[in-house]
Amino acid sequence: MNKPPPAHPPAAPSTNLDEAALDWFVRRAGGPFEAADEAGFQAWLAADSAHRAAFARHQDDWRALDAVPADGLRTLRQNLADDKAAAAAAAHAAPRPRAWWRGLDAWAPQAALAAVALMVSCGGYLAWNVWQQQALFTQSFATTRGQQLEVSLPEGSRLRLDTLTTAEVAIYRGRREVRLPQGQAMFQIAGDAARPFDVLAGPLRITVVGTRFSVRYTPGMPGQAGVQVAVEEGRVRVARAARSTSDTTVELLAGQQITSDMAGLLGAVSAVPAAGVAPWRESRVSFDDTPLDQALAEFGRYGPVHLSVREPAVAALRVTGTFDPRRPGNFARILPQVLPVRLREQGDEAEIVSTGH
Repeated sequence: MNKPPPAHPPAAPSTNLDEAALDWFVRRAGGPFEAADEAGFQAWLAADSAHRAAFARHQDDWRALDAVPADGLRTLRQNLADDKAAAAAAAHAAPRPRAWWRGLDAWAPQAALAAVALMVSCGGYLAWNVWQQQALFTQSFATTRGQQLEVSLPEGSRLRLDTLTTAEVAIYRGRREVRLPQGQAMFQIAGDAARPFDVLAGPLRITVVGTRFSVRYTPGMPGQAGVQVAVEEGRVRVARAARSTSDTTVELLAGQQITSDMAGLLGAVSAVPAAGVAPWRESRVSFDDTPLDQALAEFGRYGPVHLSVREPAVAALRVTGTFDPRRPGNFARILPQVLPVRLREQGDEAEIVSTGH
């Protein structure tokens, strides 16, 4: 049976020594911490054995926080936020005891409560935020031209990266995040209401809890400078990464997609085409009234194309269909049957020209 909450928070030292030790601890954990900073820290440690002992106490207390389960952390986070807001509203009123510990002993061992007490007594809202921002897992993944990669994350989510794609993964105590500097990826997210999953691609932030969707961000591609999000299962929330109260947030359901421009201005929601949210998973590229030069650039993401187009009128001709990006030769053979063009071959290369040339 849990003991009733204490009438007062666990006692914790609040001396200048402890405050100095906490200051060093937060600075080293939060970064950036340069070589000169490290030299100063080592000199402080060497100056007195009590310094080293105080710093070690902070390290031990910090580790004790990891014993608090997710429900306890949510309670603690909310209590600290409530007390901080109340303190700001009553800045000129008589001081009142903090109540951040209310209900916490149902979740936390006394060592963890003592750690939080020490942080609060030393002005440790900053320390709490630093602890929350410490990544539990980080890793970057990248594919070369023509390569695809399956990635399994430690919390159960799965990513599939298409050709020429970079993904930077970071998992924190209260959130999960993937940055997509370029390329396209399919996401299958493990549900975790306590840790939403954000994908940051160009100007957009895509937020989910558990779902399956694709994101494309290829800023170097002609006609593809924005972000495209398509949902296969579940729902996602799409908004600008740089949040503003005037921005629009769009919720996409299964079978829906949306595209933004380079600045993050969202277009209209539309239906996912018949080829699906990510035909590249089956080695397919799908074009829907796509300019010919953009179609050739898309083939070029997967390997050598050996096709070129110079005439502006030919480059603007529209292509519709689904093709294997690994076999651009098949695409080249079909072109004269569907467009008013022919191939002018020069060795291993071929230029697509109008039939009048």
